[in-house]
Amino acid sequence: MIPLFLFHFFILISKTYLIYRFGIQIKYRMSYTISITKSNHSRLSEIDFNHLPFGRFFTDHMFIADYSDGVWHDARIIPFSNLEMHPASMVLHYGQAIFEGMKAFKNQHGEVIFFRPEMHSKRLNASAERLCMPTLPQELFLEALQQLVLLEQDWIPTLEDSSLYIRPFMIATDGFIGVRPSQTYQFIIIVGPVGPYYAKPVKLHVEQQYVRAINGGIGEAKAAGNYAASLLPAKLAQENGYDQVMWMEAPEFKYVQESGTMNIFFVIDGKVITPSTDGAILKGITRDCIITILQDRGYEVEERPISIDELVAAHDAGTLQEAFGSGTAAVVSQIVEISYQGETLKLPALERSVVAPLAKSIIEGIRKGTIEDKFGWVVPVQMLEEV
Repeated sequence: MIPLFLFHFFILISKTYLIYRFGIQIKYRMSYTISITKSNHSRLSEIDFNHLPFGRFFTDHMFIADYSDGVWHDARIIPFSNLEMHPASMVLHYGQAIFEGMKAFKNQHGEVIFFRPEMHSKRLNASAERLCMPTLPQELFLEALQQLVLLEQDWIPTLEDSSLYIRPFMIATDGFIGVRPSQTYQFIIIVGPVGPYYAKPVKLHVEQQYVRAINGGIGEAKAAGNYAASLLPAKLAQENGYDQVMWMEAPEFKYVQESGTMNIFFVIDGKVITPSTDGAILKGITRDCIITILQDRGYEVEERPISIDELVAAHDAGTLQEAFGSGTAAVVSQIVEISYQGETLKLPALERSVVAPLAKSIIEGIRKGTIEDKFGWVVPVQMLEEV
């Protein structure tokens, strides 16, 4: 007969392994109760999964939690619907709004998985702190993801470059006119099936009038206002035949920051270079994956300031081999040309690219389960009891 203390020790070790291996689902289920109200009618049959524009379709349900008196409460999944807001809701007037972008997939075995969800939780909370908003317990974040995605798993597309896009966001809800942090908030998650974000390689225009962010600002936060400020420069670039802008630091417009809504990488003479995250550049999770993958494959990766002059010199010398953007929506998007002061820097033919296709193929392979997840990035979505 096994002594009682050994039995409890065995249970503890087993739980510890399960927590490590499966994203701490058991612990989280004990911490939060999420009520579920199911929709009476599903719109799933209305979706053409062979033609999925990005960000157009949404599933039958959404998650909401409220914050007041210093506590998150009333966690619930309800049918997808419009929000009711006070006309003086502070998010509408003072811009306290943050979000994340992430995805769920089905691997080659049909299992539903997340990709580094804890990193998205951490970045959401970093954004919240910068905008003077309450942080969200990681347990609640992950439990909400688990339950909502399991409920909507039939919406996950399986075609190449498609996924279930997940948009967690937080908004200030006080009905008050006055510049101060809100005292009430809502955290919401909506999800929807998507195809590829960029269907083709992109052309960039080097922006030299408008800026995305500066040190000391909120560029490192995933704040809604950052994207509002980017719309006009992007529109002007597109009117001139480009897909996006290459953001430069202010006030000198000398050093590269990002590519549209993506982090950016350059391959110069076999070396991979990406701008360092200095407070004005978003700490991209896909960016971190690519750096880790390339270093693991033996590439020299430098995180440092890179000037437009260095890019021009490398192009003229024939050593600028690749340029590509990275982000959750696009994963990897190759850049074919960069316009700067009337000059067009044409990148080598895409068939000669090595680094960008390698990084993308490994990330996608890990997600599909065709490549070993040696970094522990994949978190399987666990089956929950029917509610």
